[in-house]
Amino acid sequence: MPKAVIALGANMGSPREQLQMAVDSFNRLPGTKVVDCSRLYVTKPVGYDNQPDFLNCVLLVETKLSPEALLGAGLGMEASMGRIRAVQNGPRTLDVDLLLYEGERRETEELDIPHPRMGDRAFVLAPLSDLFPEGEALGYAFGDKLAALDQSGVDVCSQGLKIE
Repeated sequence: MPKAVIALGANMGSPREQLQMAVDSFNRLPGTKVVDCSRLYVTKPVGYDNQPDFLNCVLLVETKLSPEALLGAGLGMEASMGRIRAVQNGPRTLDVDLLLYEGERRETEELDIPHPRMGDRAFVLAPLSDLFPEGEALGYAFGDKLAALDQSGVDVCSQGLKIE
């Protein structure tokens, strides 16, 4: 089965519980299994500062779903947890981003793989390095990018979520 990397984040409600619900939801998708989860990181907001800190993590999944179906499921999870896209980079109950999908590169109106801004985000690359300490994930080299980023405000807060 192809592997995919998914970033999760939340800063409203009960972020840890919401991230765990997302992991559990990905595990319930047909032909999909969460294989690994990074540690949880507390991160300062980027782009819209007047909001609570985020809780972030990265998942490695194996899936038979297409990239579009996997992203669609993630967006459905966001909606089911009350995500409202009122302010760009604003507070959210859940944020799901499909970062990488094994063997896929695309740039469409609905989906870009690899995620176009992941290389600029320490709050994505730091947890990604937990899962891929060699600095390369599914053909995407990120080690040098992470080393060049300001990682202040990106702090490990606990072990990863349950991936049963």
